[in-house]
Amino acid sequence: MPETLPQYLAMHARQSPDTTALRERIYGIWHSFTWKQYFERVQDACLGLLSLGLGDDETVAIIGDNRPEWVISELAAQAAGAKSVGIYQDAAAEEVFHIIEHARVSFIVVEDQEQVDKILELRDRYGDRLDRVRKVIYFDPKGLRSYELDYLISFTDLEAEGRRYKRDHPELFDQRVAAGKGEDIAILSTTSGTTGTPKLAMLSHSNLLTMGRNLMEVDPLQAGDEFVSFLPLAWIGEQMVTMACNLQIGFVVNFPEEPETVQNDIREIAPRVMFSPPRIWENMVSQIQVKIADSTFAKRMIYRWAMNVGHRVAETRAGARAVPLAAGDPVHRGLPIGLRWRRALADWLVFRPIRHHLGMSRLARAYTGGAALGPDVFQFFHVLGVNLKQIYGQTECSGIAVAHRDNDVRFQTVGTPIPQTELRIADDGEVLLRSPAIMRGYYHNSEATESVLTDDGWLRTGDAGYLDDNGHLVVIDRVSDVMILGDGTTFSPQFIENKLKFSVYIKEAVVFGGDQPFVTSMINIDFDNVGKWAENQKLAYTTYTDLAQKPEVYALVCQQVERANRDLPEAARIRRFLLLHKELDADDAELTRTRKVRRKLVAERYADIVAGLYGIDDHLDVETSITYQDGRTAELKTRLKIETMAVVDNT
Repeated sequence: MPETLPQYLAMHARQSPDTTALRERIYGIWHSFTWKQYFERVQDACLGLLSLGLGDDETVAIIGDNRPEWVISELAAQAAGAKSVGIYQDAAAEEVFHIIEHARVSFIVVEDQEQVDKILELRDRYGDRLDRVRKVIYFDPKGLRSYELDYLISFTDLEAEGRRYKRDHPELFDQRVAAGKGEDIAILSTTSGTTGTPKLAMLSHSNLLTMGRNLMEVDPLQAGDEFVSFLPLAWIGEQMVTMACNLQIGFVVNFPEEPETVQNDIREIAPRVMFSPPRIWENMVSQIQVKIADSTFAKRMIYRWAMNVGHRVAETRAGARAVPLAAGDPVHRGLPIGLRWRRALADWLVFRPIRHHLGMSRLARAYTGGAALGPDVFQFFHVLGVNLKQIYGQTECSGIAVAHRDNDVRFQTVGTPIPQTELRIADDGEVLLRSPAIMRGYYHNSEATESVLTDDGWLRTGDAGYLDDNGHLVVIDRVSDVMILGDGTTFSPQFIENKLKFSVYIKEAVVFGGDQPFVTSMINIDFDNVGKWAENQKLAYTTYTDLAQKPEVYALVCQQVERANRDLPEAARIRRFLLLHKELDADDAELTRTRKVRRKLVAERYADIVAGLYGIDDHLDVETSITYQDGRTAELKTRLKIETMAVVDNT
């Protein structure tokens, strides 16, 4: 039985050499790679790295969009006895430097000129602190022809060097792959970094393969299934499916042409399985709702009728778990006859075309993870007939520990533990996990390792939660983020934020209220959707700041806040809010690269705004420093309106 990811690759190359393993779209045409070709390219890249001096236990960094060269580089490093670390392609130069230095990187594989320029900038800035990096390998040569630097080499040349090296060392690659052990470190995976600088979790081959095997036991996939890899491979969620599951099952992984073509590429492939973080599902809901709002009156009426029918079906299923949930299953069985026929008509008129438009026409199951998905968004997809399931895990447990099962999806929970996973709730409400997929520790950070791993192998997740009467895990929020209001009421900011973000006009929200008498929020409008709305209303605007401070936009968002407040306990309702003059941005460290809010940093950076929300004035004057692309800076003064919500008595 294979113990490592490269050993699984070798197994597929022997057993199914001519079966398609990967596809990549180039200039609109899908190009396929068989398992034999996949194996040979990994072999060439591995031997190329060995010829350049890659040693055991060294680290290869990879930066770029999802491409065959990414997974080839990762497996090549592992086959050589080394490990890899993924870096988000949109990471700023400082973030890249932190990971390269901390991971003690020897070789860097990058996609294109943009990433090469980042490395050159870092070499100029930090000099000998990057001397450990011996080569930078790029796989898109566009714009790099004039870069005559000794430490730059193309991926094509790396593979050619590997083929030459094989002539003198014909058995070396097979020997290296065979020598791999399950306990060897496969990847260093960056944590989300919501509470500070990302740490590097050491995940072994055994960690990753165990997690993938247990997920596939819950939701089996087959070799002929299709998956589209479009989320950053630096994220553990994408590693979970594209590497840990794929190399065991052998399904086809498809790489889109560009980030901008993902939706069309997914529609063309029509995958059997999808995995995305909440922001992707939220964006899809927004996209659908905006298109419906722009359609004819008749289409809007049909859509509303169909959604009402869908909600009736979803509620019936919630009370009768035997009713199938997957889009491809006989969804009508077990329903009252009248509702059965209405559901069939709604599916034909509305739901099936929407699923086709989203590339979900053949989808058997879909997952959301990485953060909490609001119950409203969750239910929306089940109304459409999409078998969306929540999974829960962290980088430290190889991505997943808890998941929904088919026919047992509860919108307020994240499911039950997958096989070989133990779960318990600590006395203080923290979720604890133990399984063979738990990391070996943080790379060169024993203090942080000791703070999250107990002596008997339990992982302190940092999340607050509880088990409901059905044994499902309910995650409340991060332990550090759960707030207690002045009247003693406990509430989760994340839950309220998710309710706000169900609106197509709200892109991000940060809720405050700890040690305060009431709840407030700082809101980012969705610039595209609100801008489209403003154009329909013949409302002129210039910039994001200008649009966000329009009285008409405040009135629009006020309606969305009122809608969110209706389902909240009185003490947890938002009493005051403002529309922020700028979007929260990962480049400003306000969001992580997976688009989670760094709550502590935001609260500190916008302390004057938070104070204003709890003041008595109906406005706040702020000064903002902006930097233009040419490096010039300017100070802008803006007056932000603070909206006070009417207190509604729902008793």
